[in-house]
Amino acid sequence: MLENISFANPDFFWLFLVLPIAIVWYIFKQKEETASLRISSTKGFSYKTILPKLKPGLFLLRLLALGAIIVALARPQTEDISTRTKTTKGIDIVMAIDVSSSMLARDLKPNRLSALKDVAADFIKKRPNDRIGLVVYAGEGYTKTPVTTDKSIVLNALSEITYGQLEDGTAIGMGLATSVNRLKESTAKSKIIILLTDGVNNSGFIEPQTASDLAIEFGIKTYTIGLGTNGNALSPIAYNADGSFRYGMRQVEIDEDLLKDIALATGGRYFRATDNESLEEIYDEINKLEKTEIEEFKYYRYEEKFRPWVLLAGALLLVEWILRNTLFRSFV
Repeated sequence: MLENISFANPDFFWLFLVLPIAIVWYIFKQKEETASLRISSTKGFSYKTILPKLKPGLFLLRLLALGAIIVALARPQTEDISTRTKTTKGIDIVMAIDVSSSMLARDLKPNRLSALKDVAADFIKKRPNDRIGLVVYAGEGYTKTPVTTDKSIVLNALSEITYGQLEDGTAIGMGLATSVNRLKESTAKSKIIILLTDGVNNSGFIEPQTASDLAIEFGIKTYTIGLGTNGNALSPIAYNADGSFRYGMRQVEIDEDLLKDIALATGGRYFRATDNESLEEIYDEINKLEKTEIEEFKYYRYEEKFRPWVLLAGALLLVEWILRNTLFRSFV
């Protein structure tokens, strides 16, 4: 296509200034070579031909040939650009999610766990070049998905997270330690944990401080998020006869000092999410803080297009030479 044509030697286009000069020269030359003869009658010149009038066409062919040569000298070419991206600084991320019964509280809509899953899914989709894994914890913790580049696996596993898969409770130390275990052998340039909870550590056999020390030892940065409104929230308080939860108002208790200490010690940050909007903003902020470095390589392939112009110039000169030595021979 014409928009893909470029010229390697565009300076040669200045030679087109020769063409108008050549035209002026040709006009003056023709005037000098034109002779006049006065006769009393033209009856003896009954034979008529238009060849003399077509003679300037020979000069036009030369001009066109010269123009084609100038274009060829400018080296028209097409440019094909291909790109390849390479992740130069990969990030391995483990999202540690609290699935205790308090995550069913309705201060976030429709509840804390559902709101988190929606926001976490968006976060995962925005990290196409990173490996991501999932850890869930309540009274204990386990790996839902090891770190992987296959986002469809991670998103499917995230959608399957529900309450009731683990013994109830809030084992922050277990959630953090399990996450560290998934990342300790990672060779990624950056390793981070996003740990979310809505409560106070009250179970598990690994203390949060111990898990935090492990994260420091393996160079794993931890972002902590406290989830829950300030004050009271409509939360599960007991079971009904049919096994469903009975809801009532309960004070929101989050061990913010612990979460701040973990984040500070590991080089991360602590965030507090009190509603759906602030939860989204927190994950957006983390997404901005942890940038994956992408190196882009561009490959240029040029295809020379001057040959058709050279052939065109040669053809025009050949036609001009043939006409000059055949039809126009007696007029040259």
